Formats: sequence, C-alpha cells, structure tokens
Amino acid sequence: MTNGGNNPHNTPMEQLIAEVEAYCAAAGTSPQKVLRAAIGANWKQWKSWKAGRSSPTMRVADRLRQWMADHPPAIGREDAA
Repeated sequence: MTNGGNNPHNTPMEQLIAEVEAYCAAAGTSPQKVLRAAIGANWKQWKSWKAGRSSPTMRVADRLRQWMADHPPAIGREDAA
C-alpha cells in the first residue's frame, strides 16, 4: 500500500516526479512544458527521468522546485471573465 508522494520509502527522484506530476495536474499543463520553462530542459528530459535513464542534480531539482513555487497554479483564482 502506498500513500503517494508522502511515502517515506520513496526515493528523492520518485518524490520529485510526484511533485512535478501534482503541480502539472493542478496547473493543467505537461511536465515537459514545466521542465522547459523552469530549467530549459529538452522535450525528452521528462521521459528520461521517468524511465530512470537520467536524473537531475540537486541544484537543478532545487531550481525546478523554486520555479513551481514562484508560479503557483491558477486554481481557484477569480480572474476577470
């Protein structure tokens, strides 16, 4: 039984992937677009991370997390109609 991103047995990479997926679900965008905007990643980077063929440095992961924090999803916002 798992409890999503809160599982203490998740690896740091699994945790990062869960964070990005949750952000993208809330923002209505794709992980590829977020990685491109946040860290200038190529379009195949997400697939490589998910497959375990590569992973970001801690510095890159921190930049990605900071970008997501600086660009919160627009959920619940009452923008002009």
